[in-house]
Amino acid sequence: MAERNNPRLRGAAAATARAAAATRTATAYINPTIEIYEGRQYARPIPTPGVPGLLQHYAGYQAIEIPRERTARRRAAELARTSSQFGEAAVTRSVTANAKQAFYNVLRHRVEVEHAQENLRLVEDLRRRVEVEVRVGEKGRLELTRAEAEIARASFTVRSAQLELANSIALLRVAIAAPADANLDPRGALEPRVQLPPLTQLRELVLNSHPVIAQFQTEVQRTEAMLQRERALRIPQPTLFAEFENQPDLRFWRTGVSIPIPLWDRRRGQIDESKATISQSNAELDQRRLELISATERAYEQYQLADQQTVSLESGELRAAESAVDAAKAAYRFGERGIVEVLDAQRVLQSVRGDLVEAQFARQSALIDLEELGAIAPEGRP
Repeated sequence: MAERNNPRLRGAAAATARAAAATRTATAYINPTIEIYEGRQYARPIPTPGVPGLLQHYAGYQAIEIPRERTARRRAAELARTSSQFGEAAVTRSVTANAKQAFYNVLRHRVEVEHAQENLRLVEDLRRRVEVEVRVGEKGRLELTRAEAEIARASFTVRSAQLELANSIALLRVAIAAPADANLDPRGALEPRVQLPPLTQLRELVLNSHPVIAQFQTEVQRTEAMLQRERALRIPQPTLFAEFENQPDLRFWRTGVSIPIPLWDRRRGQIDESKATISQSNAELDQRRLELISATERAYEQYQLADQQTVSLESGELRAAESAVDAAKAAYRFGERGIVEVLDAQRVLQSVRGDLVEAQFARQSALIDLEELGAIAPEGRP
């Protein structure tokens, strides 16, 4: 849906089409110019007047292009089209990554809602138990007050999680440009962990394959072609002309050539401007390389850290927190512990679950960033 509907992709496609049209413009030849004049000639009262009658004048002009200038102009236009195509590929990667981020963000908040609802059900069950025990006199009124306060807290957490889920669905709707009446109900799961290759290999792969690098390399070549065109324009461009005139008493024709003389303007300003543009394009290319290297290193480190945290939570803290809740609930049923111990254990479990969801999403987010950079395949395989 994002690839079909996103306005950014339509804009990038339009930019490519515009560059293709500019290529056709650059390859077009200069049109000739035709002149047609017609009038009357009148005799003046002089000793030898001209013959009165119809005057007709026909002329044509054709500018002759400099081959070097035409070649450079056409090459610059073709490189501009290639640059737009690379730019469109980069926008496609960005749109795809944004859609994936928004999709997995919905899954993340949905899991948080499920955890919050599970916690609310547990607290409500505890509250019912406490109410029965208070009614029969086994527990004091304070235990019931604590349970009711915890229900209010858990209910607020559920509503907050549902609000975050609604916000994430709205962001997903924007990312995929879904119709306003579309009912979005994303389903899926976070991708499993992958074994990443060494960072040096990923860095080299990104620099060799990312369309932004290819785009700016093409821009450097385009500015060099523009410099060649400006230098070629210093050569005078001649204009051929031919004319025919029909007068009442005579006819004549003539041909010639008009050549401008580059006396005052040698295009020094345009040439210096093109040189500065080349330097600017090279600087922007170096800047994009630095940004991609930084983004690759950041995503790589984020993935490694989030993966370590996920594995640690899944294998250690989560099991310990679940065991603590089971033990506290069992002790409460046997009257060995109060409701406070159960609630404390449940809070710890909720905190660990929240940390685990955050770590899993951070790992997934880093994986998507690496996909956008071109360090790994979209399926998560190196």
